[in-house]
Amino acid sequence: MATRNVKNLFDLTGKRALITGGSRGLGLQIAHALGEAGATVLVSARKQDELDAAVAELTAAGIKASAIAADCGSAEGAQALAAAALKQLGDVDILVNNAGASWGAPAEDHPIEAWDKVMNLNIRGIFVLTQAIGKASMIPRKTGSIISVASIAGLGGNPPFMKTIAYNTSKAAVINFTKTLAAEWGHYGIRVNALAPGFFPSKMTKGLLTQAGGADVIAKHAPLQRIGDDEDLKGAALLFASDAGKHITGQTLAVDGGVSIIAGG
Repeated sequence: MATRNVKNLFDLTGKRALITGGSRGLGLQIAHALGEAGATVLVSARKQDELDAAVAELTAAGIKASAIAADCGSAEGAQALAAAALKQLGDVDILVNNAGASWGAPAEDHPIEAWDKVMNLNIRGIFVLTQAIGKASMIPRKTGSIISVASIAGLGGNPPFMKTIAYNTSKAAVINFTKTLAAEWGHYGIRVNALAPGFFPSKMTKGLLTQAGGADVIAKHAPLQRIGDDEDLKGAALLFASDAGKHITGQTLAVDGGVSIIAGG
């Protein structure tokens, strides 16, 4: 078999991608990465106005993009999104599970309702959507790439200013979900991987960055002396989505400036 040029390995022309939580932040960054590589992207989030802005931004960048408003915090919402995405795209080649929520509270006072909200979106929703897309589109065709956005918070504990036990637990579950599903669905030709970002500026991390004393303070604890930016997830997401990563499955890649390699980080 003739080997392909490396640029061709990263090419996603003709591929169809569904990105949850794709209206802003890390999800929108990933949508840009996949779209810039040639994929048709369908972004999903709860708020239609944010989705409209995201589609306009992606379209202006020359990307074929559309959106569906959905709430993956419920099984019904995740299943409805899967059905609508398949109707619109025909098939889904790349599924990016990025939608997520967090909640800050000391463990001893963490509301059960908040625990359920975080777990329902961050892990239950991922399972329901992945199951639906996998069963209807990827397993029958024996191909597909599933990328879930975990977090370095799923790899260990927190610095003292972070009290996010439900979030950390959910992201650890995402990491093990990735390994388990990769082992089970590998014989279908489906790859399952996860990204574990460190600190990136976003609506979700704004409060934490403020509590920590700002982005500069957080950056000092990273070997690379910086936090993530609007480009830092692009390459990793494209590797997992494309044939450049066709022999990679069940892996979690930390994109964190090196924070997770430090003892206690």
